[in-house]
Amino acid sequence: MSRSRGKVETAGPAGHFAGVSASGPSQRQLRVSEEVRRVLAEGFARTEFRDPELHDVQVTVTEVRISPDFRHATAFVCRLGRSDIEAALPALKRAAPYLRTMLSKKLRLRTVPEIHFQPDTALDHAMEMDSIMRQPEVRRDLDAPVTPDDDGE
Repeated sequence: MSRSRGKVETAGPAGHFAGVSASGPSQRQLRVSEEVRRVLAEGFARTEFRDPELHDVQVTVTEVRISPDFRHATAFVCRLGRSDIEAALPALKRAAPYLRTMLSKKLRLRTVPEIHFQPDTALDHAMEMDSIMRQPEVRRDLDAPVTPDDDGE
């Protein structure tokens, strides 16, 4: 085991588990993933794809997560106001090599990450939670006054 400034890492083949950190992604991972997101968003806004399935599809890149070795990037995509992004995922997968080439021309990276697409369900989840919070039963419980008997004291 090695210690480094308050963190205890277990020794693995390379001295520690590659890329595994209890604190989350590194500052460089966050910076690179945001640049990849920006370039992909510009590409979807400007580029006309040859694939007929992507011809009139407006894709929004909401987040990009990059692997610790910078070889893989997962782009979370959605279509604002619509929930049919699942149908466009195979076409996005086919366009991934073209988008990777576009990334290589716009970004200065040692290795350009392979792009994987996932549907972004965060907005759907937030809307579902909002509808639950607006139900009369839940609203009644939230608006009820708190008495000393209710909080277990």
